[in-house]
Amino acid sequence: MKDRIQRFLQSENKSYAQFAEEIGVQASGISHILSGRNNPSLDFVLKMLSKYPALSSEWLLFGRGSMYKTISQPTLFDNDESLQSNIVGNINTGAEISGSDEVVDRPKEMPEEVTSEKKLLNEKRGVVIEKVLFIYSDKTFTEYTPS
Repeated sequence: MKDRIQRFLQSENKSYAQFAEEIGVQASGISHILSGRNNPSLDFVLKMLSKYPALSSEWLLFGRGSMYKTISQPTLFDNDESLQSNIVGNINTGAEISGSDEVVDRPKEMPEEVTSEKKLLNEKRGVVIEKVLFIYSDKTFTEYTPS
């Protein structure tokens, strides 16, 4: 594990004294770990993982995988059908996407209840909607400009 801690410090471009201060341990303790005199304690490992949440515990403890966790956030353009159906359902426009990704009933204008509710909310904030853009899975779009 000492080799992985050393690689981590090199990756983060930190001295062992800086690292010790950041995780709240004695610099001499880090020195002893890096020299091989002592093994890191569970408390040390927990402090390290707590301070650096992107650090992979699997890598630190066992040397498996990559040094850092990879965090993937879905985007609006990911091809995830459940994500698309949630987005379409939340828009509440009446547009539906069939199982074959064929667009059915593209709205020409916003439904009246959505339009009046949004208009009232935006008037309170002093904001006016200029344009709404609907992007469909077949790479086409419909533009709505309120009058």
